[in-house]
Amino acid sequence: MSEISDAIQEKCLAFGDRIIKLNDFLLAQAANKHQPSAFRHRTSRVPVHLQAIATLCNQLLRSGTSIGANDAEACNAISKADFKSKSFIALKEARESLYWIELLKRNNYIDERQYQSIYEDCEELVKILVTRCKKINDESDGK
Repeated sequence: MSEISDAIQEKCLAFGDRIIKLNDFLLAQAANKHQPSAFRHRTSRVPVHLQAIATLCNQLLRSGTSIGANDAEACNAISKADFKSKSFIALKEARESLYWIELLKRNNYIDERQYQSIYEDCEELVKILVTRCKKINDESDGK
């Protein structure tokens, strides 16, 4: 891989790390808020009062970690078309992550500081991936 690809992948990995930690934090915070420790018990079902946060966290976990997975696939693509496809999917996943982050903020699951920090990281990835995708399109258009 090139230095640029390595740098993009490193940013994707760092963002994925943040998403995993945010997921764990939000789920633990929600569980502790709604269920005193004396009454906690193991169950395979998500309690009704935690379904919204669990769903939002799961969606963000999936899209936020998928950015790096698709970028890694793009960097190991077997053709230019495969590289283009995986790059665009990584961009779509990054944009989807912005959506889930926005919903977490709008529903007061994260505060303004948390929102700004993670949203800015994700926006940076979007900008990087948009630049890559524009370059790919320009190259395929012969520009």
